[in-house]
Amino acid sequence: MSTKSRTRSKTRLSRALGIPLTPKAARYLEKRPYAPGEHGRTRRKTDSDYAVRLREKQRLRAQYGIREAQLKIVFQEARRTQGLTGENLVELLEMRLDALVVRAGFARTTAQARQQIVHRHIMVDGQRVDRPSFRVKPGQLVHVHPKSEQMEPFQVAAAGGHAEVLPKVPAYLEVELDKLQARLVRRPKRAEVPITCEVQLVVEYYAAR
Repeated sequence: MSTKSRTRSKTRLSRALGIPLTPKAARYLEKRPYAPGEHGRTRRKTDSDYAVRLREKQRLRAQYGIREAQLKIVFQEARRTQGLTGENLVELLEMRLDALVVRAGFARTTAQARQQIVHRHIMVDGQRVDRPSFRVKPGQLVHVHPKSEQMEPFQVAAAGGHAEVLPKVPAYLEVELDKLQARLVRRPKRAEVPITCEVQLVVEYYAAR
């Protein structure tokens, strides 16, 4: 798929879910805050409980850019973990390496973060990691490989080039952007995670299946 096609696809999905998944989609949603298609402007009929839960699950999946199978696996782990399942789910997803690369400001989008990781530009505690789903532990340092630091995308990031389109750095991360380093100081708390999701509806979606 071409870059233009991917952008159109993300924008269309953003409109369908009512949340901006990329900076470009955010600008588009400001101009057209309604669903895509010829009936996008018309008021939708009342959704069923199932449809509401499904949409919320899709929102969560889309914001982390993960497949259904991946979300199910993390949900099962969240259910086994002490505490509220919905909050656990978001907190576990937030400790994914690709999510933290975006939160730290090294990348503008999850897709860009994933590309950086797969191409082995990102390290954790001095070791290259090429799995976007890698679970970062509290205390670990996420940083750009020294040989990659001079690449244009990382120079832009180090200069704070993504600050305008990204949420404020959350309290669970200590970031030295000029050094392209970020440390996960503790486990994230759901209330601090900058995503749009009614997590209880996601729990209800899986509980009903």
